[in-house]
Amino acid sequence: MAGNWYKQCWFTGQTSALQISGEWIFKLQNFNPFDFILDREFEEKGWKNPSFQFGYEDKTAFLIPFIAENGPGIFQEFLLETKNQSAGLVDFLVKITKEINQGWKHIIRPEQNIWTAELTFSKKEGSCRDLAVMQMEMLRGLGLATRFVSGYAFNPDLREGHELHAWLEVFLPGAGWLGLDPSLGLFTDHRYIPLASHPDPARAMPVQGTFLGDSGSALKTHVDMRLLHQGR
Repeated sequence: MAGNWYKQCWFTGQTSALQISGEWIFKLQNFNPFDFILDREFEEKGWKNPSFQFGYEDKTAFLIPFIAENGPGIFQEFLLETKNQSAGLVDFLVKITKEINQGWKHIIRPEQNIWTAELTFSKKEGSCRDLAVMQMEMLRGLGLATRFVSGYAFNPDLREGHELHAWLEVFLPGAGWLGLDPSLGLFTDHRYIPLASHPDPARAMPVQGTFLGDSGSALKTHVDMRLLHQGR
């Protein structure tokens, strides 16, 4: 399942609720999200391409699920405008992530669905998962491989608001998978804790399952994060 850690459970009998509790201890180490070396040939071929398209020389089975065959579509003008203001691929990724953060309003949506990239683009707003999917589709339209990431963004200076978060990663030869967070306009660093990643956002949900019966379902979550060495 895309290398994600997961558990499967089956239940019999009747019940009115299901509660899942988990406890994790993470050791976070500082790192520079820009500390990488990009494959210059990969960058130059895509950057100089008249159609602004990047291509991986070896489209192995590993990369195929993360790449889209369609072009940039409705995002083309936005992407080309950002490219014209950028000095290269990394600068382009920095700028487009910041522009989404500044141009699209980040909202909290308790619904479990994810908006289409086109809907988020037209509404100029979206949840963290909506904005992540939109940027994924933008970059896939340029031939870049992307995947959806679900996890936490932990800021120890905040007392509350450490809820489930979503962002995206783009694969660049020489650098590997790089995290981008359009909700905050940042490259991801040690404050981001990924739990699951997948080319299909629906496959990165923390809980998936089915049930039988006449009742409906509602998902409620609570996250409590603290720094152990500070007693917070």
